[in-house]
Amino acid sequence: MARELKPEFLVTDEQELRALFPATHELASKKCQPRLDRHAIDFIARSPFLCIGTQAADGRADVSPRGDPRGFVHVLDDRTLLIPDRPGNNRLDTQSNILANPAVGLIFLVPGFDDTLRVNGRAVITRDPELLALLAVGDRLPLTAIAVHVEEVFLHCAKAFRRSKLWDPAERQDRSEMPSLAKIILDQIDAAPKKPEEMKKLDDALEEGYRKSMY
Repeated sequence: MARELKPEFLVTDEQELRALFPATHELASKKCQPRLDRHAIDFIARSPFLCIGTQAADGRADVSPRGDPRGFVHVLDDRTLLIPDRPGNNRLDTQSNILANPAVGLIFLVPGFDDTLRVNGRAVITRDPELLALLAVGDRLPLTAIAVHVEEVFLHCAKAFRRSKLWDPAERQDRSEMPSLAKIILDQIDAAPKKPEEMKKLDDALEEGYRKSMY
């Protein structure tokens, strides 16, 4: 049974919220910049991974990962980023949301770095051949790219990563302790149980899909 949240303990306005926490440090208040400076550009050049947050027309929020060799996000200028749309599952959640609501939030990660870079702005989807050529890997071009007009940029402190010990090898977990992705999805959609040999075929097909999308 779901546990109910007691209405009398819900925080419902910003004044009430801020009264619960210490005042913001001056550096945290002033760190937000309207464009990419040399430090932000350097951080993006080192990053092989980001998450992009979007919102659908009906208000549903979504966060999607994007990854490639480091520096895969192209900085066109100090107000514009270009993110390639690499082969995926073709749900196109992020792109569809951008068409409905262009506001996006990005967070860039660098392996081994405890701090992160956050970028907020407004996005469009482009299929401009000249821009797609900037994102080529060998002779392979993305079908589209997400162009982000930067509105806010700031570095986020290391507390979350240090608390979680995300990069600590001792904290790595064994993926085999959970069922495979294919098995989990079958459970979630209440599919009929599969024999071990059928399950192996599904797992192999998923891995083959990964292999074909890599380059």
